[in-house]
Amino acid sequence: MSYSGPDFDPPQQRRSRRAPMTFALAALVPGALLGWVVYQGVGRSGTSPAGHADAATPRSASGLPGDDAKVPSPSATPPLKGKVVVIDPGHNPGNFQHTSEINQKVDIGTNWKECDTTGTATNAGYSEARFTLDVAHRLRTLLERQGATVKLTRDGNEPAWGPCVTERARIGNDAHADAAISIHADGAPEGDRGFHVILPAEVHAGGADTRPILGPSRTLGERVESDFAKVTGSSPSNYVGGGTGLDVRKDLGGLNLSTVPKVFIECGNMRDSEDAARVTSGAWRQKAAQGISEGIVSFLRG
Repeated sequence: MSYSGPDFDPPQQRRSRRAPMTFALAALVPGALLGWVVYQGVGRSGTSPAGHADAATPRSASGLPGDDAKVPSPSATPPLKGKVVVIDPGHNPGNFQHTSEINQKVDIGTNWKECDTTGTATNAGYSEARFTLDVAHRLRTLLERQGATVKLTRDGNEPAWGPCVTERARIGNDAHADAAISIHADGAPEGDRGFHVILPAEVHAGGADTRPILGPSRTLGERVESDFAKVTGSSPSNYVGGGTGLDVRKDLGGLNLSTVPKVFIECGNMRDSEDAARVTSGAWRQKAAQGISEGIVSFLRG
């Protein structure tokens, strides 16, 4: 996401430095000369180039900038200041060239599973890995504007493959994230369409213990599901979750090994023509990021 940084605090309003001089001179100069002085005092600090008063400039009782004008106080602390969010953009565009590496088995608690997979792509070749990183960058910008500290498991400058699902979970755990989300898109048959959010199942095996995060992860998932649908206009999956937009799984290492509230989101089916049109649209990807962001903000603000 190549976007601007935090921008919460509105510009500080300044009193006109010339206002006191304007009123001091008003006692000495009459009529037209006074008008010229007022014009100079206001025009340089409180008007647009066209000479119209700037509505943002504080006004005194006389209607001109002055000492009795009230300057707005700075805005409140950004709502997510002090919160940490970890975003996990699924897969890696280089995984296709490193199948032997990503096929290495790692322990996800319930069983051993591949380190990572290649992900899917649209029929025209737009890869899931590119999609997820783009949405992740957009999401990071939105959350940072809210004051959050955001960490990505990959940022476009990572090695040519991976990281493994175990490492992706570790990044969130080590960051002591207040919320973590893994961004994906599905590769189901044509006609299967819509999004769904994946929640962790109860797992207590091997190095996995999801019991402490089940409740908050469900709340996070429900908030993301609701806001994603509202902002993007997409419907919940017609092939997973029974129309709820939610699914519970215990075969995903990124969830099994997480010690912080975490969910996955499958933003759509890249193999379906309708969903493919959405994920390949930059405008829609911005909506996707916005929907996810609103869900996370709602969760973190309680």
